[in-house]
Formats: sequence, C-alpha cells, structure tokens
Amino acid sequence: MRELLSFGFVGFIGTVITIGGANLLRHWLGGSPLTSVIIPTAVSTLSSYLLNRYWTFRGSRSDGSGREVALFFGLNAIGAAIQVLCTGFTYYTLGLHSGFAYNLALLAGLGLASAFRYWSYKKWIFSPHPV
Repeated sequence: MRELLSFGFVGFIGTVITIGGANLLRHWLGGSPLTSVIIPTAVSTLSSYLLNRYWTFRGSRSDGSGREVALFFGLNAIGAAIQVLCTGFTYYTLGLHSGFAYNLALLAGLGLASAFRYWSYKKWIFSPHPV
C-alpha cells in the first residue's frame, strides 16, 4: 500500500508538471497543442524517474547497468505517446479546441498513461529483490 500511495504522489507531482507546463506553453505562450504536451512530459518523466527510483521503489533491485534507465525512458515514451494521442485526437479529430477540452484530454491521457506506467514499472523495471 505504501508503494502505491508513493507512486500516486509521484504521479501527482508529474501531473502538476505536465498539466501546468502544457497550459503555460499552450495558452500563455501560444505553443502547438502537441508540443505543449511533449515538453512538460519530458520534464515530468525525469523527475518521476528520480522520485520513483529513490523513493517509491527504493527497496527494489537495480542492476546499475543502464538497462533500468533505458527501459524506464522507453516505457515512458509509450506513456507519452498515449498522452499525445489523446490530446491530438481531441484537438484534431474531434475538433475540440477549448481550454476545457484540452485539459480533459490531458487528464484522460495522463490517466491511461499512468495505468500503463505503473503496470510496466512493476513488471520490467522496479521488480522486487529475489528471495
């Protein structure tokens, strides 16, 4: 339970970075809807790696070979793609351009991507120490 709550808190921090950054880039600085998601997602990914590695999954093994880092960022690229697809689908396919629709797409993408990330981190990156 501690692990899941910690993961949720790290996710909350990542969500604030992603949504805050996306809205800053999109609405205040006039960025494109997709670039405005990609840049803060990259910043969020780096902070999430550090917080998950050294706090949430601190008791999990790490082989120190770079495999963990490569897997983490590879799986996060898939998560980012999920987020970008949700935003792009809402903006370009559905033609919904309001701030509300943009933020709703961000939240839907973050929710789907977070579920994927938790599952993939547990399965391939931060697996428990063998007994």
